[in-house]
Amino acid sequence: MATALRDEAMTPDSPTRVPDTALQQLHDEGWCVIPDVIDAATTRTALDRLLAAAARSEEQGIATFMPVLDPNASNVRVFYLLEHDAIFRDLIRHPDALALVRALLGRDFLISNFTANIARPGARSMALHSDQSIVVPAPWHAAWAVNVIWCLSDVRFENGATLFIPGSHRWRTHEEVPEDAAAHLRPFEAKAGSVVAMDGRLWHTSGANITADEDRALLFGYYSKAFLRPQVNWNAALSPATQAGLDGALFDLLGLGVSANTGEAARIDQRASRE
Repeated sequence: MATALRDEAMTPDSPTRVPDTALQQLHDEGWCVIPDVIDAATTRTALDRLLAAAARSEEQGIATFMPVLDPNASNVRVFYLLEHDAIFRDLIRHPDALALVRALLGRDFLISNFTANIARPGARSMALHSDQSIVVPAPWHAAWAVNVIWCLSDVRFENGATLFIPGSHRWRTHEEVPEDAAAHLRPFEAKAGSVVAMDGRLWHTSGANITADEDRALLFGYYSKAFLRPQVNWNAALSPATQAGLDGALFDLLGLGVSANTGEAARIDQRASRE
């Protein structure tokens, strides 16, 4: 059953409704879809806040068209979502999202980025890529990153669903990407309120929106192993007021605490050397 966001549901270890079969699919196939994670009212609110954030970004001179990524301005990108509205700070640490992240990355991870992509009619596909290949040199032997994608509208091939290549999370180097890779793309299709989890090694691209009047809105929560530098310097991206309002768990997930990159320290036991 889909839910609205509640304060008591936002703690990192809250119970989740992610089935074990979905977690296994994420391990085996590199992706899974969880339907009805948030209810229709929450989804609509998140979409309204996203549209407001896009307008605010333009007013502040923060570009929403990235020519290096997208062929035209019909693909609208919104950055620094955590600064824009509390609903995004809730979604990024939603229990179901964190359960999916832990399934691949374990417990020692950080929030690397949180952005949005609105594909408006006429939006075209970006270049094929994997998100982990952007932040980690080859070879990619293990999942060190994962995307949790929030569907704020129904997502299908015609309105620009993310296209992915099944099994591509097993590719270890750029040389393993076949010349005809684009021929193997298939769409993630899901209803509004669903989330799509995607292994950071899965090769994908944004879809083209070939509809006449239908927007496709997605939020991309990107998480990575804690030993990787996040894509965003949250200390610079988040205002003092926003940082002051973060609870301890989210503060740590953003890498804003004093301690960093000591996740393997538990393996060190000085007492053992004296035995």
